[in-house]
Amino acid sequence: MDYIKIRFVDPQEVAESEFHRALDEMLSVVNPRFSLARHRWRPQIDIYETERMLIIQAEVAGVRQEEIRLEIAPRTVKISGVREGGAHKEEARYHLAEIPCGYFERTLALPVAIDTETAVAFYREGLLEVRLTKRPPDRIHKIVIQNG
Repeated sequence: MDYIKIRFVDPQEVAESEFHRALDEMLSVVNPRFSLARHRWRPQIDIYETERMLIIQAEVAGVRQEEIRLEIAPRTVKISGVREGGAHKEEARYHLAEIPCGYFERTLALPVAIDTETAVAFYREGLLEVRLTKRPPDRIHKIVIQNG
């Protein structure tokens, strides 16, 4: 039987996210080009696994490969970088501005421990793919309790 994995989120984190989204919507009504997301945005992420691998895909279209940073630990991966804004003329009047730019960062808690030494990453057509080899589960060492 398959189980659905649930990640419990801190209620304050949810409230803060909702507050930022509401503020962003209010400010974009006044000026569609202004957006809190321009200063920090979150790329969409997929994480899936095979028998031996954990694969992460991040949608980071428009980000130069040199601007992407990866930090890999046995149980977390941090993806960060910068997407430059387009060459927009100041006298231009926007009617819709939904493409975020600026700094982005995602820190991902991994469902299994991985071998940090074998990690590889590829970037093509706007998708960053990080391939991580799963570490074998730690072996349990049993001992016999002796009479004192």
